[in-house]
Amino acid sequence: MTESFEAPGAAEFAAAKALLAPWRALTDPRVDGYGHLPADGRYLLVGNHTTLGVFDVPFVVLGIHDETGLLVRSLGERQHFRVPLWRNLLARFGTVDGSRENTRRLMRAGEPVLVFPGGGREVARRRGDYYPLVWRERIGFARLALEFGYAVVPFAMIGVDDMWDVVADADDAVYAPIRALASRVDVDPELLFPLVRGLGPTPLPRPQRIYARLFEPIEASRFGSGWDDADGAAALRDAVRAAVAAGIEELLSEREADPSRRLVPRIAGEAARLTRAQAEAVRRLLPAGSG
Repeated sequence: MTESFEAPGAAEFAAAKALLAPWRALTDPRVDGYGHLPADGRYLLVGNHTTLGVFDVPFVVLGIHDETGLLVRSLGERQHFRVPLWRNLLARFGTVDGSRENTRRLMRAGEPVLVFPGGGREVARRRGDYYPLVWRERIGFARLALEFGYAVVPFAMIGVDDMWDVVADADDAVYAPIRALASRVDVDPELLFPLVRGLGPTPLPRPQRIYARLFEPIEASRFGSGWDDADGAAALRDAVRAAVAAGIEELLSEREADPSRRLVPRIAGEAARLTRAQAEAVRRLLPAGSG
C-alpha cells in the first residue's frame, strides 16, 4: 500500500480562501482551461514560475479543487523544507518536498502533481527577465511522465512579473557576500530572491490582473514508455516547453485587449456597471410612462 501525504481538509481550504481574499480583490485573477484536465486525475501540471513564486499559484490550485474536487500536489524546492514553521505551513496546504521518490509516491497513488521545471531559478528572477522559462536541460518530470504513463497538462501564468521591477539580482556584485554566505550554509546562491521595486519606490506590488490558462494535455505515451528513455523524455520536455511558451504569448496578447487589466480602470468599470444596474433597478420600480 502506498503511503499517503497529509492532505488539507475543508478548514485549510477555507483558511486559504480567506487569506487570499484581499489579494484576489486586488488582482481579480482569470484562470481558465479546466476542461483540459484528465478526469482520472493522472496528470502532471507543468508551467512557468513567476517572480517570488507564491502570488499566483494558489489561485490555480484552489480553482482546480473547486472545479474537480481534486487536490493538485505542488512539488516544492528542497530549500523550503529546511525552514522550520514554513515547511509545516507548506505541508499543511498540500505542498510536498519535490524529491524523485516523493514524486513517485504521489504518482503511484494516481495523484495529480504540479511541477515547475524552472524551479527556484524562475522565482529568483534576474534583471531583464520577463516570464522566462529557465528549464535548462532538465528532463526529470518528463522521465516520470513516461514511467507512469501520465499525461502532461501545460499551463501558463502572467501578471506577477509586471508587478515588480528587479533592482538587483543574484548575479549582481552587491550580492557577492550573500552568495558566499549562502554557499557556506548549503543554500544554492542561484536561488537568492531579487531586490524588487513595485509601486513607486516601494516594494509594494503594482496591482495587475493575474491570468492563467491550462492547455490541452500532451500524452507521454507518444514519446516513449519508460524512465530510461532519455531521448523520448527530452522530446516530451521540448513539446511541453513550447506549449508553455506559446501560452505565455497568447495570454500577453489577450491582456493587451483587456481594459480592466489594471486596478483603477477595473474599479472604474465596476463602479459604472453598478451604477447602471442601480439605475435599471430604479427604472423598473417607476410606473410605466413616468419617464
